[in-house]
Amino acid sequence: MLDFRNTNTVWASVLTETLAHLGLKTVIISPGSRSTPLTIAFASHPQIQAIPILDERSASFFALGVAKASGQPTALVCTSGSAGANYFPAIIEAYESGIPLIVLTADRPPELRDCASGQTIDQQKLFGDYVRGYRELALPEATVPQLRYLRQVIAQTWQQSQLPVAGPVHINCPFRDPLAPLPGNIDLKTKLAEQIPPDFFSHLTHPAEIASLMSLTGPLPPTWGQTERGLIIAGPHSTASAAADRDYCDAIAILSQRLGWPVLADGLSPLRNHASLNPGLITTYDLLLRHEAHAQSLIPEQVIQLGALPTSKVLRQWLDETDPQRWIIDCSGRNRDPLHGQAVVLPLPMAALVAQPPVPDFPVGKNRSSYGQQWLQREELARQRLREKLAAVEAPFEGKLSWLLPSLLPPETPLMIANSMPVRDVEWFCPPSDRGIRPHFSRGANGIDGTLSTAMGIAHHHGQAVLLTGDLALLHDSNGFLNARIRSGHLTILLVNNQGGGIFESLPIAQFEPPFEKFFATPQAVDFAALAAAHQVDYELIANWSVLADRLHELPTSGVRLLELRCDRKFDAQFRAELLRSAGDFSLT
Repeated sequence: MLDFRNTNTVWASVLTETLAHLGLKTVIISPGSRSTPLTIAFASHPQIQAIPILDERSASFFALGVAKASGQPTALVCTSGSAGANYFPAIIEAYESGIPLIVLTADRPPELRDCASGQTIDQQKLFGDYVRGYRELALPEATVPQLRYLRQVIAQTWQQSQLPVAGPVHINCPFRDPLAPLPGNIDLKTKLAEQIPPDFFSHLTHPAEIASLMSLTGPLPPTWGQTERGLIIAGPHSTASAAADRDYCDAIAILSQRLGWPVLADGLSPLRNHASLNPGLITTYDLLLRHEAHAQSLIPEQVIQLGALPTSKVLRQWLDETDPQRWIIDCSGRNRDPLHGQAVVLPLPMAALVAQPPVPDFPVGKNRSSYGQQWLQREELARQRLREKLAAVEAPFEGKLSWLLPSLLPPETPLMIANSMPVRDVEWFCPPSDRGIRPHFSRGANGIDGTLSTAMGIAHHHGQAVLLTGDLALLHDSNGFLNARIRSGHLTILLVNNQGGGIFESLPIAQFEPPFEKFFATPQAVDFAALAAAHQVDYELIANWSVLADRLHELPTSGVRLLELRCDRKFDAQFRAELLRSAGDFSLT
Protein backbone atom coordinates (compact mmCIF):
# COMPACT_ATOMS: atom_id res chain seq x y z
CA MET A 1 0.00 0.00 0.00
CA LEU A 2 1.17 3.51 -0.78
CA ASP A 3 1.60 6.15 1.91
CA PHE A 4 0.02 9.45 0.85
CA ARG A 5 0.81 11.51 3.96
CA ASN A 6 3.32 13.72 2.14
CA THR A 7 5.53 13.78 -0.93
CA ASN A 8 8.41 11.95 0.72
CA THR A 9 6.19 9.14 2.02
CA VAL A 10 4.60 8.61 -1.41
CA TRP A 11 8.03 8.53 -3.03
CA ALA A 12 9.57 6.14 -0.50
CA SER A 13 6.55 3.82 -0.53
CA VAL A 14 6.61 3.54 -4.35
CA LEU A 15 10.33 2.71 -4.14
CA THR A 16 9.66 0.08 -1.48
CA GLU A 17 6.63 -1.40 -3.24
CA THR A 18 8.63 -1.71 -6.47
CA LEU A 19 11.35 -3.66 -4.67
CA ALA A 20 8.74 -5.86 -2.97
CA HIS A 21 7.18 -6.75 -6.32
CA LEU A 22 10.61 -7.54 -7.72
CA GLY A 23 11.24 -9.98 -4.88
CA LEU A 24 13.11 -8.13 -2.11
CA LYS A 25 12.67 -9.98 1.18
CA THR A 26 15.17 -8.37 3.58
CA VAL A 27 16.46 -4.86 4.27
CA ILE A 28 19.05 -3.89 6.86
CA ILE A 29 18.53 -0.36 8.24
CA SER A 30 20.94 1.76 10.28
CA PRO A 31 19.45 4.66 12.23
CA GLY A 32 19.61 8.24 10.99
CA SER A 33 17.46 11.27 10.23
CA ARG A 34 17.87 11.85 6.49
CA SER A 35 16.83 8.26 5.71
CA THR A 36 13.57 8.59 7.69
CA PRO A 37 11.23 8.28 4.64
CA LEU A 38 12.94 5.07 3.53
CA THR A 39 12.99 3.64 7.05
CA ILE A 40 9.27 4.33 7.55
CA ALA A 41 8.39 2.74 4.20
CA PHE A 42 10.45 -0.41 4.71
CA ALA A 43 9.56 -0.87 8.38
CA SER A 44 5.83 -0.78 7.59
CA HIS A 45 5.88 -3.04 4.52
CA PRO A 46 4.27 -6.43 5.32
CA GLN A 47 6.30 -8.45 2.79
CA ILE A 48 9.77 -7.14 3.62
CA GLN A 49 11.68 -8.01 6.77
CA ALA A 50 13.33 -4.85 8.11
CA ILE A 51 16.21 -5.39 10.55
CA PRO A 52 17.79 -2.50 12.50
CA ILE A 53 21.59 -2.61 12.99
CA LEU A 54 23.41 0.30 14.64
CA ASP A 55 26.86 0.06 13.02
CA GLU A 56 26.75 0.56 9.23
CA ARG A 57 29.91 -1.49 8.72
CA SER A 58 28.46 -4.42 10.60
CA ALA A 59 25.09 -3.90 8.91
CA SER A 60 26.63 -4.16 5.46
CA PHE A 61 28.39 -7.44 6.24
CA PHE A 62 25.23 -8.81 7.84
CA ALA A 63 23.41 -8.00 4.59
CA LEU A 64 26.24 -9.65 2.67
CA GLY A 65 25.70 -12.82 4.71
CA VAL A 66 21.95 -12.82 4.05
CA ALA A 67 22.54 -12.32 0.32
CA LYS A 68 25.18 -15.07 0.23
CA ALA A 69 22.85 -17.51 1.95
CA SER A 70 19.72 -16.66 -0.02
CA GLY A 71 21.21 -15.97 -3.44
CA GLN A 72 18.86 -12.99 -3.65
CA PRO A 73 19.52 -9.25 -3.30
CA THR A 74 19.45 -7.76 0.18
CA ALA A 75 18.93 -4.02 0.67
CA LEU A 76 20.84 -1.59 2.87
CA VAL A 77 19.56 1.78 4.08
CA CYS A 78 21.59 4.48 5.82
CA THR A 79 21.52 8.20 6.42
CA SER A 80 23.63 10.89 4.75
CA GLY A 81 27.24 11.80 5.43
CA SER A 82 29.95 9.31 6.36
CA ALA A 83 27.41 6.57 7.17
CA GLY A 84 27.55 5.14 3.65
CA ALA A 85 31.36 5.17 3.65
CA ASN A 86 31.25 2.47 6.32
CA TYR A 87 29.65 0.16 3.73
CA PHE A 88 32.72 0.24 1.49
CA PRO A 89 34.58 -2.92 2.68
CA ALA A 90 31.42 -5.01 2.28
CA ILE A 91 30.69 -3.41 -1.10
CA ILE A 92 34.16 -4.40 -2.29
CA GLU A 93 33.66 -7.98 -1.10
CA ALA A 94 30.20 -8.14 -2.72
CA TYR A 95 31.62 -6.85 -6.00
CA GLU A 96 34.52 -9.27 -6.04
CA SER A 97 32.36 -12.22 -4.93
CA GLY A 98 29.36 -11.48 -7.14
CA ILE A 99 26.88 -10.97 -4.30
CA PRO A 100 23.80 -8.82 -5.03
CA LEU A 101 23.23 -5.86 -2.68
CA ILE A 102 20.89 -2.89 -3.13
CA VAL A 103 22.57 0.04 -1.37
CA LEU A 104 20.29 3.00 -0.63
CA THR A 105 22.10 6.01 0.82
CA ALA A 106 19.93 8.94 1.87
CA ASP A 107 21.31 12.37 1.01
CA ARG A 108 20.58 16.06 1.43
CA PRO A 109 19.10 17.90 -1.56
CA PRO A 110 21.52 19.65 -3.96
CA GLU A 111 21.04 23.09 -2.43
CA LEU A 112 22.37 21.84 0.93
CA ARG A 113 25.54 20.29 -0.47
CA ASP A 114 28.97 21.90 -0.46
CA CYS A 115 27.85 24.71 1.84
CA ALA A 116 28.89 23.46 5.32
CA SER A 117 25.50 21.88 5.91
CA GLY A 118 25.74 19.25 8.62
CA GLN A 119 26.22 15.55 7.94
CA THR A 120 26.89 16.11 4.26
CA ILE A 121 29.64 14.73 2.03
CA ASP A 122 29.92 14.15 -1.70
CA GLN A 123 28.05 10.85 -2.13
CA GLN A 124 28.13 10.86 -5.94
CA LYS A 125 29.59 7.52 -7.03
CA LEU A 126 30.75 6.99 -3.47
CA PHE A 127 31.86 3.40 -4.21
CA GLY A 128 33.63 4.15 -7.48
CA ASP A 129 33.91 1.17 -9.81
CA TYR A 130 32.98 -1.36 -7.12
CA VAL A 131 29.29 -1.39 -8.06
CA ARG A 132 27.46 -2.88 -11.03
CA GLY A 133 25.32 0.22 -11.35
CA TYR A 134 24.90 3.68 -9.85
CA ARG A 135 22.01 6.15 -10.00
CA GLU A 136 21.14 9.29 -8.13
CA LEU A 137 17.40 9.70 -7.87
CA ALA A 138 15.64 12.94 -8.65
CA LEU A 139 14.17 14.82 -5.72
CA PRO A 140 10.80 13.38 -4.71
CA GLU A 141 7.76 14.64 -6.59
CA ALA A 142 4.19 13.50 -6.05
CA THR A 143 3.29 13.26 -9.74
CA VAL A 144 2.52 10.13 -11.71
CA PRO A 145 5.20 10.76 -14.39
CA GLN A 146 7.89 11.07 -11.71
CA LEU A 147 6.61 8.02 -9.82
CA ARG A 148 6.80 6.07 -13.08
CA TYR A 149 10.38 7.30 -13.49
CA LEU A 150 11.17 6.15 -9.94
CA ARG A 151 9.66 2.72 -10.57
CA GLN A 152 11.70 2.29 -13.75
CA VAL A 153 15.01 3.33 -12.17
CA ILE A 154 14.53 0.96 -9.23
CA ALA A 155 13.56 -1.94 -11.52
CA GLN A 156 16.53 -1.34 -13.80
CA THR A 157 18.97 -1.11 -10.91
CA TRP A 158 17.53 -4.25 -9.30
CA GLN A 159 18.19 -6.12 -12.54
CA GLN A 160 21.74 -4.73 -12.69
CA SER A 161 22.39 -6.30 -9.29
CA GLN A 162 21.91 -9.74 -10.85
CA LEU A 163 22.41 -9.64 -14.61
CA PRO A 164 24.59 -10.22 -16.48
CA VAL A 165 26.81 -10.56 -13.40
CA ALA A 166 25.61 -10.29 -9.80
CA GLY A 167 27.01 -7.60 -7.50
CA PRO A 168 26.18 -4.48 -5.51
CA VAL A 169 24.33 -1.47 -6.92
CA HIS A 170 24.17 2.01 -5.37
CA ILE A 171 21.18 4.36 -5.40
CA ASN A 172 21.67 7.80 -3.84
CA CYS A 173 18.37 9.14 -2.50
CA PRO A 174 18.08 12.88 -1.76
CA PHE A 175 15.21 14.11 0.42
CA ARG A 176 14.03 17.57 1.42
CA ASP A 177 12.25 18.24 4.70
CA PRO A 178 9.88 17.22 6.20
CA LEU A 179 11.54 13.85 6.73
CA ALA A 180 8.97 12.56 9.24
CA PRO A 181 5.58 11.36 7.90
CA LEU A 182 3.84 14.64 8.76
CA PRO A 183 0.67 15.33 6.73
CA GLY A 184 1.20 17.92 3.99
CA ASN A 185 -1.04 20.77 2.92
CA ILE A 186 -2.29 18.90 -0.14
CA ASP A 187 -4.54 15.84 -0.05
CA LEU A 188 -2.23 13.61 -2.08
CA LYS A 189 -4.43 10.56 -1.79
CA THR A 190 -7.29 12.34 -3.52
CA LYS A 191 -4.91 13.84 -6.06
CA LEU A 192 -3.09 10.63 -6.99
CA ALA A 193 -5.32 7.67 -6.15
CA GLU A 194 -7.29 7.78 -9.40
CA GLN A 195 -4.19 8.53 -11.50
CA ILE A 196 -2.19 5.54 -10.27
CA PRO A 197 -3.72 2.44 -11.89
CA PRO A 198 -4.23 -0.72 -9.79
CA ASP A 199 -1.75 -2.61 -12.01
CA PHE A 200 1.00 0.01 -11.56
CA PHE A 201 3.47 -2.65 -10.31
CA SER A 202 2.13 -5.81 -11.98
CA HIS A 203 4.48 -5.78 -14.99
CA LEU A 204 7.65 -6.00 -12.94
CA THR A 205 9.67 -9.09 -13.91
CA HIS A 206 12.10 -11.04 -11.76
CA PRO A 207 15.62 -11.26 -13.23
CA ALA A 208 15.48 -15.05 -12.84
CA GLU A 209 12.79 -15.13 -15.51
CA ILE A 210 14.97 -13.01 -17.78
CA ALA A 211 18.00 -15.20 -17.12
CA SER A 212 16.09 -18.30 -18.23
CA LEU A 213 15.75 -16.68 -21.65
CA MET A 214 19.48 -15.93 -21.83
CA SER A 215 20.95 -19.41 -21.32
CA LEU A 216 24.24 -19.64 -23.16
CA THR A 217 24.95 -22.68 -25.24
CA GLY A 218 27.81 -23.64 -27.49
CA PRO A 219 29.85 -26.58 -28.75
CA LEU A 220 32.29 -28.30 -26.45
CA PRO A 221 35.96 -28.07 -27.48
CA PRO A 222 36.75 -31.25 -29.46
CA THR A 223 40.28 -31.32 -28.02
CA TRP A 224 38.76 -32.42 -24.69
CA GLY A 225 38.24 -35.83 -26.19
CA GLN A 226 41.78 -36.09 -27.55
CA THR A 227 43.71 -36.53 -24.30
CA GLU A 228 43.56 -38.70 -21.23
CA ARG A 229 45.86 -36.36 -19.30
CA GLY A 230 43.16 -33.92 -18.34
CA LEU A 231 42.09 -32.35 -15.05
CA ILE A 232 39.00 -30.59 -13.80
CA ILE A 233 39.85 -28.01 -11.12
CA ALA A 234 36.93 -26.74 -9.06
CA GLY A 235 37.58 -23.55 -7.12
CA PRO A 236 35.56 -21.92 -4.32
CA HIS A 237 31.83 -22.09 -4.98
CA SER A 238 28.71 -21.49 -2.92
CA THR A 239 25.04 -21.65 -3.81
CA ALA A 240 21.77 -20.52 -2.26
CA SER A 241 20.44 -23.96 -1.31
CA ALA A 242 21.38 -27.55 -0.57
CA ALA A 243 19.56 -28.60 -3.75
CA ALA A 244 21.66 -26.17 -5.81
CA ASP A 245 24.81 -27.59 -4.20
CA ARG A 246 23.81 -31.06 -5.31
CA ASP A 247 22.91 -29.90 -8.83
CA TYR A 248 26.36 -28.33 -9.14
CA CYS A 249 28.07 -31.51 -7.94
CA ASP A 250 25.93 -33.65 -10.26
CA ALA A 251 26.90 -31.52 -13.26
CA ILE A 252 30.61 -31.82 -12.51
CA ALA A 253 30.27 -35.56 -11.94
CA ILE A 254 28.70 -35.93 -15.39
CA LEU A 255 31.53 -34.00 -16.99
CA SER A 256 34.18 -35.95 -15.07
CA GLN A 257 32.66 -39.32 -15.98
CA ARG A 258 32.21 -38.31 -19.60
CA LEU A 259 35.87 -37.34 -19.96
CA GLY A 260 37.41 -39.78 -17.50
CA TRP A 261 39.24 -36.85 -15.87
CA PRO A 262 39.78 -36.51 -12.09
CA VAL A 263 38.44 -33.49 -10.19
CA LEU A 264 40.65 -31.41 -7.88
CA ALA A 265 38.18 -29.81 -5.46
CA ASP A 266 38.91 -26.81 -3.25
CA GLY A 267 37.83 -27.16 0.39
CA LEU A 268 35.41 -24.29 -0.28
CA SER A 269 33.59 -26.27 -2.97
CA PRO A 270 30.45 -28.32 -2.27
CA LEU A 271 32.16 -31.21 -4.09
CA ARG A 272 34.03 -32.30 -0.95
CA ASN A 273 30.73 -32.59 0.89
CA HIS A 274 29.01 -34.73 -1.77
CA ALA A 275 31.98 -37.02 -2.32
CA SER A 276 30.21 -40.20 -3.44
CA LEU A 277 28.76 -38.40 -6.46
CA ASN A 278 32.22 -38.16 -7.98
CA PRO A 279 34.55 -41.19 -7.87
CA GLY A 280 37.33 -39.06 -9.37
CA LEU A 281 37.49 -36.58 -6.47
CA ILE A 282 40.97 -35.42 -5.39
CA THR A 283 41.43 -33.44 -2.15
CA THR A 284 45.14 -33.86 -1.31
CA TYR A 285 46.56 -32.15 -4.40
CA ASP A 286 48.41 -29.51 -2.36
CA LEU A 287 50.16 -32.18 -0.27
CA LEU A 288 51.12 -34.24 -3.32
CA LEU A 289 52.39 -31.41 -5.49
CA ARG A 290 54.90 -30.36 -2.82
CA HIS A 291 56.99 -33.37 -3.95
CA GLU A 292 58.86 -33.28 -7.23
CA ALA A 293 58.18 -36.94 -8.13
CA HIS A 294 54.40 -36.50 -7.93
CA ALA A 295 54.48 -33.07 -9.54
CA GLN A 296 56.38 -34.39 -12.56
CA SER A 297 54.32 -37.57 -12.97
CA LEU A 298 51.00 -35.75 -12.82
CA ILE A 299 51.56 -32.94 -15.36
CA PRO A 300 48.32 -32.52 -17.37
CA GLU A 301 47.89 -31.59 -21.01
CA GLN A 302 44.54 -29.85 -20.55
CA VAL A 303 42.68 -28.38 -17.59
CA ILE A 304 39.06 -27.34 -17.18
CA GLN A 305 38.98 -24.60 -14.53
CA LEU A 306 35.61 -23.98 -12.89
CA GLY A 307 35.47 -20.36 -11.73
CA ALA A 308 38.41 -18.99 -9.75
CA LEU A 309 41.42 -21.13 -8.91
CA PRO A 310 41.63 -22.82 -5.49
CA THR A 311 43.49 -21.08 -2.68
CA SER A 312 46.50 -23.41 -2.86
CA LYS A 313 49.69 -21.53 -3.73
CA VAL A 314 51.39 -24.85 -4.50
CA LEU A 315 48.74 -25.72 -7.11
CA ARG A 316 48.98 -22.29 -8.71
CA GLN A 317 52.77 -22.47 -8.96
CA TRP A 318 52.55 -25.95 -10.51
CA LEU A 319 50.05 -24.77 -13.13
CA ASP A 320 52.19 -21.71 -13.81
CA GLU A 321 55.30 -23.82 -14.36
CA THR A 322 53.66 -26.53 -16.48
CA ASP A 323 51.30 -24.14 -18.33
CA PRO A 324 48.76 -26.63 -19.71
CA GLN A 325 45.93 -25.55 -21.99
CA ARG A 326 43.22 -24.27 -19.60
CA TRP A 327 39.54 -23.79 -20.33
CA ILE A 328 37.99 -21.42 -17.78
CA ILE A 329 34.26 -21.97 -17.28
CA ASP A 330 33.00 -18.64 -15.99
CA CYS A 331 30.10 -16.33 -16.83
CA SER A 332 31.21 -13.35 -14.76
CA GLY A 333 33.07 -11.51 -17.49
CA ARG A 334 35.99 -11.18 -15.05
CA ASN A 335 39.60 -12.15 -15.66
CA ARG A 336 39.94 -15.45 -13.76
CA ASP A 337 43.52 -16.18 -14.82
CA PRO A 338 46.10 -14.74 -12.41
CA LEU A 339 48.68 -17.00 -14.10
CA HIS A 340 48.27 -15.36 -17.54
CA GLY A 341 48.73 -18.77 -19.16
CA GLN A 342 47.26 -20.66 -22.10
CA ALA A 343 43.69 -19.98 -21.06
CA VAL A 344 40.42 -19.68 -22.98
CA VAL A 345 37.26 -18.49 -21.25
CA LEU A 346 34.04 -20.35 -22.01
CA PRO A 347 31.11 -18.23 -20.72
CA LEU A 348 28.91 -21.25 -20.06
CA PRO A 349 26.98 -22.12 -16.90
CA MET A 350 27.66 -25.65 -15.72
CA ALA A 351 24.13 -26.80 -16.58
CA ALA A 352 24.53 -25.64 -20.17
CA LEU A 353 27.99 -27.19 -20.36
CA VAL A 354 26.91 -30.70 -19.42
CA ALA A 355 23.73 -30.43 -21.50
CA GLN A 356 25.80 -30.31 -24.68
CA PRO A 357 25.91 -33.60 -26.59
CA PRO A 358 29.41 -35.09 -26.64
CA VAL A 359 31.35 -34.74 -29.86
CA PRO A 360 32.28 -38.01 -31.63
CA ASP A 361 35.78 -38.17 -30.17
CA PHE A 362 34.57 -37.95 -26.57
CA PRO A 363 35.32 -41.13 -24.57
CA VAL A 364 31.71 -41.51 -23.40
CA GLY A 365 31.39 -44.03 -20.60
CA LYS A 366 35.05 -45.05 -20.73
CA ASN A 367 36.88 -46.19 -17.64
CA ARG A 368 39.06 -43.82 -15.71
CA SER A 369 42.24 -43.10 -17.70
CA SER A 370 45.62 -44.36 -16.51
CA TYR A 371 46.44 -40.73 -15.74
CA GLY A 372 43.31 -40.50 -13.59
CA GLN A 373 44.26 -43.73 -11.82
CA GLN A 374 47.66 -42.23 -10.95
CA TRP A 375 45.90 -39.36 -9.19
CA LEU A 376 43.49 -41.68 -7.36
CA GLN A 377 46.25 -44.00 -6.10
CA ARG A 378 48.20 -41.07 -4.71
CA GLU A 379 45.05 -39.55 -3.26
CA GLU A 380 44.23 -42.72 -1.34
CA LEU A 381 47.70 -42.99 0.17
CA ALA A 382 47.99 -39.30 1.07
CA ARG A 383 44.52 -39.28 2.62
CA GLN A 384 45.35 -42.38 4.68
CA ARG A 385 48.61 -40.84 5.95
CA LEU A 386 46.84 -37.60 6.81
CA ARG A 387 44.11 -39.51 8.64
CA GLU A 388 46.60 -41.49 10.72
CA LYS A 389 48.62 -38.43 11.70
CA LEU A 390 45.64 -36.23 12.61
CA ALA A 391 43.77 -38.95 14.48
CA ALA A 392 46.78 -39.33 16.79
CA VAL A 393 46.88 -35.62 17.69
CA GLU A 394 45.51 -35.00 21.17
CA ALA A 395 46.77 -31.42 21.50
CA PRO A 396 44.45 -28.59 20.39
CA PHE A 397 46.01 -28.26 16.91
CA GLU A 398 43.85 -25.86 14.89
CA GLY A 399 44.30 -27.84 11.66
CA LYS A 400 42.60 -30.84 13.25
CA LEU A 401 39.46 -28.76 13.68
CA SER A 402 39.07 -28.46 9.89
CA TRP A 403 39.66 -32.21 9.55
CA LEU A 404 37.03 -33.09 12.15
CA LEU A 405 34.24 -30.67 11.25
CA PRO A 406 32.64 -32.64 8.38
CA SER A 407 32.11 -35.59 10.74
CA LEU A 408 30.98 -33.49 13.72
CA LEU A 409 28.49 -31.06 12.23
CA PRO A 410 24.87 -32.01 11.49
CA PRO A 411 24.19 -32.70 7.79
CA GLU A 412 23.76 -29.64 5.54
CA THR A 413 25.05 -27.22 8.18
CA PRO A 414 25.96 -23.81 6.69
CA LEU A 415 29.61 -23.22 7.62
CA MET A 416 31.15 -19.76 7.32
CA ILE A 417 34.93 -20.10 7.02
CA ALA A 418 37.02 -17.05 7.93
CA ASN A 419 39.96 -15.92 5.84
CA SER A 420 43.67 -16.26 6.63
CA MET A 421 44.46 -19.55 8.45
CA PRO A 422 41.01 -21.25 8.63
CA VAL A 423 40.41 -21.11 4.89
CA ARG A 424 43.81 -22.68 4.24
CA ASP A 425 43.42 -25.38 6.87
CA VAL A 426 40.11 -26.32 5.26
CA GLU A 427 41.78 -26.70 1.88
CA TRP A 428 44.66 -28.75 3.27
CA PHE A 429 42.86 -30.96 5.78
CA CYS A 430 39.09 -31.04 5.16
CA PRO A 431 38.32 -34.64 4.05
CA PRO A 432 35.62 -35.71 1.60
CA SER A 433 32.26 -36.66 3.06
CA ASP A 434 28.61 -37.05 2.12
CA ARG A 435 27.13 -34.88 4.86
CA GLY A 436 26.36 -31.97 2.56
CA ILE A 437 28.05 -29.33 4.74
CA ARG A 438 27.44 -25.99 3.00
CA PRO A 439 30.58 -23.79 2.80
CA HIS A 440 30.30 -20.01 2.87
CA PHE A 441 33.25 -17.63 2.62
CA SER A 442 34.41 -14.16 1.57
CA ARG A 443 37.04 -14.92 -1.06
CA GLY A 444 36.32 -11.94 -3.29
CA ALA A 445 38.74 -9.57 -1.60
CA ASN A 446 40.00 -12.22 0.87
CA GLY A 447 39.87 -9.84 3.82
CA ILE A 448 38.90 -10.46 7.44
CA ASP A 449 36.45 -7.53 7.38
CA GLY A 450 32.96 -8.25 8.70
CA THR A 451 33.49 -11.95 9.40
CA LEU A 452 31.13 -12.18 12.39
CA SER A 453 28.44 -9.98 10.85
CA THR A 454 28.49 -11.99 7.61
CA ALA A 455 28.08 -15.23 9.57
CA MET A 456 25.18 -13.74 11.51
CA GLY A 457 23.48 -12.84 8.25
CA ILE A 458 23.91 -16.42 7.02
CA ALA A 459 22.48 -17.78 10.27
CA HIS A 460 19.59 -15.35 10.11
CA HIS A 461 18.60 -16.66 6.69
CA HIS A 462 19.22 -20.37 7.21
CA GLY A 463 18.11 -20.60 10.84
CA GLN A 464 21.35 -22.26 11.95
CA ALA A 465 24.99 -21.76 11.02
CA VAL A 466 28.54 -22.25 12.29
CA LEU A 467 31.45 -19.81 12.00
CA LEU A 468 35.05 -21.09 11.99
CA THR A 469 37.30 -18.13 12.78
CA GLY A 470 40.58 -17.05 14.30
CA ASP A 471 40.82 -14.56 17.14
CA LEU A 472 41.94 -11.56 15.11
CA ALA A 473 39.19 -11.93 12.51
CA LEU A 474 36.59 -12.14 15.26
CA LEU A 475 37.95 -9.12 17.14
CA HIS A 476 38.17 -7.11 13.91
CA ASP A 477 34.37 -7.32 13.71
CA SER A 478 33.47 -7.52 17.40
CA ASN A 479 30.76 -4.88 16.84
CA GLY A 480 28.89 -7.69 15.13
CA PHE A 481 27.98 -8.95 18.60
CA LEU A 482 25.64 -5.96 18.84
CA ASN A 483 23.40 -7.81 16.37
CA ALA A 484 23.15 -10.95 18.49
CA ARG A 485 19.83 -10.07 20.06
CA ILE A 486 17.99 -8.77 17.00
CA ARG A 487 18.71 -11.52 14.49
CA SER A 488 16.86 -14.81 14.33
CA GLY A 489 18.16 -18.37 14.20
CA HIS A 490 21.32 -19.67 15.85
CA LEU A 491 25.04 -19.12 15.30
CA THR A 492 27.80 -21.22 16.85
CA ILE A 493 31.21 -19.53 16.73
CA LEU A 494 34.20 -21.89 16.73
CA LEU A 495 37.00 -19.62 17.86
CA VAL A 496 40.61 -20.66 17.33
CA ASN A 497 42.43 -18.46 19.84
CA ASN A 498 46.16 -18.57 19.24
CA GLN A 499 46.70 -15.00 20.40
CA GLY A 500 47.60 -13.46 17.11
CA GLY A 501 47.81 -13.93 13.37
CA GLY A 502 48.78 -17.56 12.85
CA ILE A 503 49.14 -17.19 9.10
CA PHE A 504 52.15 -14.88 9.52
CA GLU A 505 54.07 -17.70 11.23
CA SER A 506 54.40 -19.41 7.85
CA LEU A 507 55.76 -16.35 6.05
CA PRO A 508 59.44 -15.35 5.75
CA ILE A 509 58.86 -12.30 7.97
CA ALA A 510 58.47 -14.68 10.93
CA GLN A 511 62.27 -15.02 10.96
CA PHE A 512 62.73 -11.33 11.72
CA GLU A 513 62.29 -10.44 15.36
CA PRO A 514 61.81 -7.61 15.91
CA PRO A 515 59.44 -6.50 14.39
CA PHE A 516 57.54 -9.78 13.77
CA GLU A 517 55.67 -10.40 17.02
CA LYS A 518 54.56 -6.83 17.66
CA PHE A 519 53.70 -5.67 14.15
CA PHE A 520 52.71 -8.85 12.27
CA ALA A 521 51.52 -11.50 14.73
CA THR A 522 49.90 -8.67 16.75
CA PRO A 523 49.11 -10.77 19.83
CA GLN A 524 46.05 -9.81 21.89
CA ALA A 525 44.95 -10.72 25.39
CA VAL A 526 41.19 -10.29 25.19
CA ASP A 527 39.16 -12.31 27.67
CA PHE A 528 36.61 -13.84 25.32
CA ALA A 529 34.49 -15.09 28.19
CA ALA A 530 34.11 -11.50 29.37
CA LEU A 531 33.48 -10.27 25.83
CA ALA A 532 30.74 -12.87 25.41
CA ALA A 533 29.20 -11.98 28.77
CA ALA A 534 29.10 -8.30 27.83
CA HIS A 535 26.91 -9.20 24.86
CA GLN A 536 24.88 -11.91 26.67
CA VAL A 537 26.38 -14.60 24.44
CA ASP A 538 26.83 -18.14 25.77
CA TYR A 539 30.49 -19.06 26.18
CA GLU A 540 32.47 -22.25 26.78
CA LEU A 541 36.18 -23.07 26.76
CA ILE A 542 36.57 -26.40 24.94
CA ALA A 543 38.71 -28.75 26.99
CA ASN A 544 39.25 -31.55 24.45
CA TRP A 545 38.06 -33.01 21.15
CA SER A 546 35.36 -35.21 22.69
CA VAL A 547 33.76 -32.19 24.35
CA LEU A 548 33.77 -30.39 21.02
CA ALA A 549 32.12 -33.38 19.34
CA ASP A 550 29.41 -33.39 21.98
CA ARG A 551 28.72 -29.64 21.55
CA LEU A 552 28.45 -29.87 17.76
CA HIS A 553 26.39 -33.06 17.56
CA GLU A 554 23.18 -31.03 17.65
CA LEU A 555 23.05 -27.27 17.19
CA PRO A 556 20.74 -25.04 19.24
CA THR A 557 17.88 -23.33 17.44
CA SER A 558 18.33 -19.81 18.79
CA GLY A 559 20.89 -17.45 20.26
CA VAL A 560 24.64 -17.15 19.78
CA ARG A 561 27.29 -19.23 21.51
CA LEU A 562 31.05 -18.92 21.50
CA LEU A 563 33.16 -22.10 21.76
CA GLU A 564 36.80 -21.21 22.31
CA LEU A 565 39.65 -23.56 21.41
CA ARG A 566 42.98 -22.26 22.74
CA CYS A 567 45.95 -23.20 20.57
CA ASP A 568 49.69 -22.59 20.60
CA ARG A 569 50.54 -20.53 17.54
CA LYS A 570 54.21 -21.56 17.39
CA PHE A 571 53.48 -25.26 17.87
CA ASP A 572 50.71 -25.20 15.28
CA ALA A 573 52.97 -23.59 12.69
CA GLN A 574 55.72 -26.18 13.20
CA PHE A 575 53.36 -29.17 13.28
CA ARG A 576 51.44 -27.94 10.24
CA ALA A 577 54.63 -27.50 8.22
CA GLU A 578 55.75 -31.04 9.08
CA LEU A 579 52.32 -32.46 8.27
CA LEU A 580 52.15 -30.72 4.90
CA ARG A 581 55.63 -32.01 4.05
CA SER A 582 55.23 -35.61 5.20
CA ALA A 583 51.68 -36.53 4.16
CA GLY A 584 52.60 -36.65 0.49
CA ASP A 585 56.13 -37.95 0.97
CA PHE A 586 55.88 -41.46 -0.47
CA SER A 587 56.66 -43.44 -3.60
CA LEU A 588 54.37 -45.76 -5.57
CA THR A 589 57.25 -48.11 -6.42
